[in-house]
Amino acid sequence: MSVRNIVTTEKAPKAIGPYSVAIQTDGFVFCSGQLGLDPATGDLVAADVESQTRQSLTNLKNVLESAGSGLEKVVKTTVFLKDMADFPKMNAIYGEFFSSNPPARSTVAVAGLPKGGLVEIEATALR
Repeated sequence: MSVRNIVTTEKAPKAIGPYSVAIQTDGFVFCSGQLGLDPATGDLVAADVESQTRQSLTNLKNVLESAGSGLEKVVKTTVFLKDMADFPKMNAIYGEFFSSNPPARSTVAVAGLPKGGLVEIEATALR
């Protein structure tokens, strides 16, 4: 029988709705989307996509580590962008976090994100 463990950490923002920041099960970690929120305040770190992307990926890294995983074990990400014109800026920061053997990725433009965010990133990783 599969075990479904809810992942929590003080190093990433709390969920802002009725969902878990991540679920660990059967050797995988499924992470909910991370915005560029400061874990201490719950507010966006800045108004630019570079800062928000960096914080989003830092939050994702912290969630994964709390689940016994890490960025190097990510197999798939989905990036949600408020404006596809921000793709080159987001992509440059993303490349800093996934500099070798990057995971599979989809990037989609969305009409809006919670708290007025510019970018949100979700991931699936091995444990």
